Amino acid sequence: MKIGIGLPANIPGVSRDSVLEWARKADTGPFSSVGIIDRVVYPNWDPLIALAAAAAVTERVRLMTTILIAPVRDATLLAKQAASLDVLSGGRLTLGMGVGRREDDYTAVSGRFSRRGKRFEEQLALMRRIWSGEDPVEGITPVGPEPLQSKGPELLIGAFAPAAVKRAGRWADGYLGGGGDPQSALGMYDSVVEEWNNCGRTGKPRFVATNAFALGPDAAGRGADQYRHYNQFLGSEAADQAAKRVLTSTEDIKKVIQDFEQVGLDEMVFLPQVTDLDQVDRLAQIVG
Repeated sequence: MKIGIGLPANIPGVSRDSVLEWARKADTGPFSSVGIIDRVVYPNWDPLIALAAAAAVTERVRLMTTILIAPVRDATLLAKQAASLDVLSGGRLTLGMGVGRREDDYTAVSGRFSRRGKRFEEQLALMRRIWSGEDPVEGITPVGPEPLQSKGPELLIGAFAPAAVKRAGRWADGYLGGGGDPQSALGMYDSVVEEWNNCGRTGKPRFVATNAFALGPDAAGRGADQYRHYNQFLGSEAADQAAKRVLTSTEDIKKVIQDFEQVGLDEMVFLPQVTDLDQVDRLAQIVG
């Protein structure tokens, strides 16, 4: 099983130097990818801009959005930005996408929260056409650049609702789930595989998941506070429960790796909840 590490660009107040040095350290470590999560109404960095910066200081690790909220963005521009980042990174982009759960993210961009699933389906079809060199709209010439990866960047879809999970089987190269119970994640992945097979696709979808972490004697409390703050939209009680799921010890992380390996996970991306650079080294010592 591959192990990736998130960038701290979602944590309010993180510095430019911290994010760039974090990416450099990850590139020289045992990690398969660097990931980044998305929000609109939050003081995080834009995921694609952050990954473009990471692309400039790395050579090996894949660059992954875990996830990017596609329906709050224009599909044609998103396809162009993703293709540009794929070229800039030498074909290292993995585009994890979903519809998100926050209505205020849609309100902020004058989007329709109630229509996000249908809009996402339309976006996926359009982006695939653009990456294949077809006209985005009749009478309009193709939108470039051409991605380095054949047919466009690797696509993962993150979701929990049954209908949305099946979307990954129809459109994506794999499924991106959250942490928590490995058996629950496997159940959703099995639904993706079923839809994949029903669509007559060959091979099998990738299976990727994420977990939050904060390591070190003074990191656990700060990490829990950050995860609680990020999840306040769920309500205080649910945010408190989410904060308890932050992994804070070597034993926690080793157990999660072991449990997810047993259900056939292809890659786990550990998302940091504190910005201390020693988090990269601490995680590398555990997984290396």
